[in-house]
Amino acid sequence: MVDPGSQEHLEKIIDSVVFEAEEIHQKVVKLGEKITRDYQGKELLVIGVLRGAFMFMADLVRQIEVPICMDFMLVSSYENSRETSGIVRIIKDTKENIYERDVLIVEDIVDSGLTYHNLRKTLETRDPASLAVCSLLNKEANRQVDVEVDYYGFDSPDDFLVGYGLDYKEYYRECPFIFKPTVEALRELD
Repeated sequence: MVDPGSQEHLEKIIDSVVFEAEEIHQKVVKLGEKITRDYQGKELLVIGVLRGAFMFMADLVRQIEVPICMDFMLVSSYENSRETSGIVRIIKDTKENIYERDVLIVEDIVDSGLTYHNLRKTLETRDPASLAVCSLLNKEANRQVDVEVDYYGFDSPDDFLVGYGLDYKEYYRECPFIFKPTVEALRELD
């Protein structure tokens, strides 16, 4: 059995580092500054999409300088695969009432667009004052639905990526950088 958390395995699994930790930090700071400017004088409800967005959201909210309330949703569309199933299920809904509130959804990656599209449709029925999305990665190559990403850190290459919240079968979220794993190493986890 492979120990996916071991340093030895991590060194084997990295094909290439796509975004370094410092590069991610600088991008998060800039996103926080832009969101602060755009929501000046308002209170913001930030909804993180679990589990992938939790690291990004934690760093992002510390950079936003307006009053913030936080909540989370847990959705599933990957089902332990590297490709979306196309079916989005809300497993945990928000606790906060979003009626007439400024809402920012935080995602790790907008890929096919299906998750965000479905979340947006669901949340719009609750009549927020405004609704926007902030995603660390924007992967337009795989879009199945046309969605607008209001704030994003990086254009994502058309590769499967892990680290900084992104996972494969729940592994590698803890890495402070984002990398492309080797196909051979991922097979060990299958």
